[in-house]
Amino acid sequence: MYLLLVTLPLLAAIIAGFFGRFIGHRGSVLVTISLTAFSSFLAWVMFYEVGLQGSPCYVELSPWIISEFLDSYWGLMFDSLSVVMCCVITTVSTCVLLYSASYMEHDPYLSRFMSYITFFVFGMLVLVTSDNFLQLFVGWELIGVASFLLINFWFTRVQANKSAIQAFIVNRTGDVGLALGIIGLFSLTRSVRFETVFACCPNFENVSFSFCGLEFDALTTCCIFLLIGATGKSAQLGLHVWLPNAMEAPTPISALLHAATLVTAGVFLIARCSPIFEYAPFALLCVAFLGGMTALFAATTGIVQNDLKRVIAYSTCSQLGYMVFISGLSHYSVSLFHLANHAVFKALLFLSAGCIIHGLSDEQDLRKMGGLLHILPVSYIMVLIGSLALIGTPFLTGFYSKDCILELVVAKHNMVGN
Repeated sequence: MYLLLVTLPLLAAIIAGFFGRFIGHRGSVLVTISLTAFSSFLAWVMFYEVGLQGSPCYVELSPWIISEFLDSYWGLMFDSLSVVMCCVITTVSTCVLLYSASYMEHDPYLSRFMSYITFFVFGMLVLVTSDNFLQLFVGWELIGVASFLLINFWFTRVQANKSAIQAFIVNRTGDVGLALGIIGLFSLTRSVRFETVFACCPNFENVSFSFCGLEFDALTTCCIFLLIGATGKSAQLGLHVWLPNAMEAPTPISALLHAATLVTAGVFLIARCSPIFEYAPFALLCVAFLGGMTALFAATTGIVQNDLKRVIAYSTCSQLGYMVFISGLSHYSVSLFHLANHAVFKALLFLSAGCIIHGLSDEQDLRKMGGLLHILPVSYIMVLIGSLALIGTPFLTGFYSKDCILELVVAKHNMVGN
């Protein structure tokens, strides 16, 4: 069952990608939606087993690299963090696939589109279920490739080409940071397995290394590198430029990549490496500062945008800042809570925006819109609900996690909280 969860989206991607011309659009849609929906069902079963019943599962598949000190295996780890991420990824992806079947029905390359989405879901599942840093890096690169293919889906459009290349290059900057962080941790602990690295961290709390005649704290340096990796994927300040430009992709892709899955990979990385960050207080300070600055900057930038999808994209950037900020204050569970809530209402906003753009003959300029309550009443109500949840209206999803974040920040009574 645990193996099926990860492999079903890959199977769907292969069938839709390589045999789409034989089974046609209807067949591709049927295969991808049914297999991803079944994967989602399995994720919720695992959530009951692992999250609610408290029985984590570890599956070791096969050896991968056996060389001197480096022993790396293909393995799956299902703990409470993994299963929450699996539920979010598979559930939102299933909804996006259902929406895409109608939204993209007139596109001649629908089979390729569905194949790319399910391949992306596979990459995300590899990332969140990995039990060592090398396998996590494989999943990290898989979603990088998949996001390039998805943003560049309409490859005849010059702007889509530019956006895909920009996203790819900016993410490579973050990936270099992640790779250096993994190399640094391996040089300290001689292992890439999570449990070994986390268990060894207390022994390296005050260990430093020399570089160019200067002394650096080893764990802090590794954590800063990991933060650079998270900054690239989660579009934090400095490496945020690719996120608004990635709106050139079809709207279902915007909902999938930039609300529920791809951009949350950085937040997941910080949460996964929390045992390391706890022994590097300066790195945690950097995480909090970066998250807070991003939340403020992206929100203020979003106010002055005119493009419907760009406004929602900058909002995503701001919400990711909230998640990273509260992680910097050591409240990783609250960060994950906001991640799950945000995935739901932001996907609703993006998909509703797609309906509006479709209904207005591909018009995205907010200044040319108005009176949509009479033209598109359902989309209007959905955007209203999503927006109210986003701003933290009481008794809607966003209220519980955003208020919790702000309360915890105020309750800290330290420099970072202030």
